[in-house]
Amino acid sequence: MADGNGCGVFTDAAWAVWEPLIEEVRPQGKTPPKELRRTISAIFWRHQNGAKWRSVPAELGPWWLVAQLFIRWAKQGVWERLLDLVQQRGIALGMTFIDGTNIRAHQKAAGAKKGDAIARSEMCARRLAALVAATAPRPA
Repeated sequence: MADGNGCGVFTDAAWAVWEPLIEEVRPQGKTPPKELRRTISAIFWRHQNGAKWRSVPAELGPWWLVAQLFIRWAKQGVWERLLDLVQQRGIALGMTFIDGTNIRAHQKAAGAKKGDAIARSEMCARRLAALVAATAPRPA
């Protein structure tokens, strides 16, 4: 999933696998999204690196367009459907380990609203980004 500058764009082979899956679950509007490959790459890059939306590299498109598509699809449940479809097809997701001693909640974090669509989609996008990174060819 990476090119020479490390921005995380789909290779042609990886996009050939992912495009039919994305087309199957994305909402069908009047006009298809422009440069979908670049936008999906930017979304996966952002979730793989844990960066803010404004930190998305310029060569992956305008950050606001990337964020807008992610949020719109999150509210429509596209990311959950894509993750389910990938798992049904038998593509194994990579493993992630988190050391709980490094995670601290703010003292006022106890009353937060739980389980909204965007938070669930963030987790799905992180898992999909890990899958894309795991299936990318390794340099020799």
